Amino acid sequence: MQTQVLIIGGGATGTGLARDLAMREVDCVVVEKKDINAGASGANHGLLHSGARYAATDPSSARECSEEGRLLKRLARHCIEETGGLFVAVSGDDETYIADFPRFCSQSGIAAIPVDVNDAREMEPALSGKLIAAYLVEDAAIDPFKLSLDNIACAQGLGTRLLRNSRVIGFEMENRKIRGVQVLDTVTGRTERIAAELVVSAAGAWAGEIAAMAGAHIQMRYSKGSLLVTQTRIARRVINRLRPPVDGDILVPGGTVSILGTTSERVDSPDVIYPEIREVDAIIDEGAAMAPMLATARYVRAYCGVRPLLSSGDEGEDDRSASRGFGLIDHSRQPEGVENLITITGGKLTTYRLMAEKAADMACGRLGVKASCRTAMEPLPDMVDARWTEPGLAPDYWLRKNDPRDMLLCECEMVPRSVVEEIIRTLSKQGGRVSLNAIGLRSRIGKGPCQGTFCSQRVVADLYDRKHLNDTEGIPELCNFLRERWRGQQPLLWNTSLAQAELLEAMHCGLFGLDLAERCDGKGP
Repeated sequence: MQTQVLIIGGGATGTGLARDLAMREVDCVVVEKKDINAGASGANHGLLHSGARYAATDPSSARECSEEGRLLKRLARHCIEETGGLFVAVSGDDETYIADFPRFCSQSGIAAIPVDVNDAREMEPALSGKLIAAYLVEDAAIDPFKLSLDNIACAQGLGTRLLRNSRVIGFEMENRKIRGVQVLDTVTGRTERIAAELVVSAAGAWAGEIAAMAGAHIQMRYSKGSLLVTQTRIARRVINRLRPPVDGDILVPGGTVSILGTTSERVDSPDVIYPEIREVDAIIDEGAAMAPMLATARYVRAYCGVRPLLSSGDEGEDDRSASRGFGLIDHSRQPEGVENLITITGGKLTTYRLMAEKAADMACGRLGVKASCRTAMEPLPDMVDARWTEPGLAPDYWLRKNDPRDMLLCECEMVPRSVVEEIIRTLSKQGGRVSLNAIGLRSRIGKGPCQGTFCSQRVVADLYDRKHLNDTEGIPELCNFLRERWRGQQPLLWNTSLAQAELLEAMHCGLFGLDLAERCDGKGP
């Protein structure tokens, strides 16, 4: 396979870069070792930052977030819910920081409007009665999965090729230049060679690993952040604690749920991470200080991701104080001198488009392409292929269709068989295999209160009916899907969640024997 640009990584930046380059008529191939948004792009709050969170600690990033946030509200409005946001302080919070907050925001061009605490509590009844200050900001909620799926679908419509389940395992080097990229298909086990004029790594936390394959060096720090998903939506707006960033100080609405987080914990590797019980306890304790009902709310899932932070070399530095700006590295200018390798990493989901633009500008400069960026002017198309991540859309579609033969496969989120059929058609255009996890990523399957207890087996049965599964392939599919669900359920097992997990265990272990280690590659669900 040959291409002008090989992009490594299918997160927001990688897919945004693919669209940007495709709009400049640059031929691209995107390789992703798992699936779209498998890294930090799929493990965040879904918060479109106003920039106010970083106004005091990282003014440059705050301004970038502010400017890009406004741009995305105009260009990708179908991915965004303009909730607005509140920064709130409770009794005991640092009054000096509270008093300085409007000035910090103003210096970065961010609007922060003071609100009477009684009015704030009327706007958001879940807020604590101990409020001492509140400010309105321009925060919003964004669907990161729809964002990336729309970007890659648009890029594919312009000729970009996407290889899912395709992991880069090595570079063929000659005279400080990458002559070929070895890519392993993790489903079939086959290896393919891709020749590219230029390689752009948008691999997030794995940027250092990719660079090392070419003999280059990037010093990275890995900061794990864990988050919790409530069963119901707690507030209409984004709620931030008005203090320097710490654990459990943001509550973001996401469709019918709310997302509470996050933590910051240094880890040695981005590959093996789990939300932990002590993190869950800390997040809930801190979150309940600004919204007391969070102490007793039902949480359906915990998850975590790794922030890809460029290291300053000071390993003792607090990860929360590290810049949220991004790094764009032309490795031909580094001491290692790799001629055709570029790395783009760091940053925020809010600044993904800007990161993609800067990387595309550098790539085009190296290729001699004179076309300029158009993503800052042309809206991101609302692609049919990416529509089913939106909460409430599938039920509305199913009810309007009113077809008694179109049975519901997921009752919690009301996802019918016809929606799964459409997603399968989309997957056929995106390379890789049709799997239960891939369907879940592109829909609301498994995201309701039962966390896949019932819908997992129904979708697997449907995949058998459609001949996408044969013989004993369904058991590993269930194992892989439920293993991911279990990872998010295990730290939350108390009260109703514990009862739900026991039901899942009785059904899947008792009926299907998924507790037998040899049925799940020795790992269990």
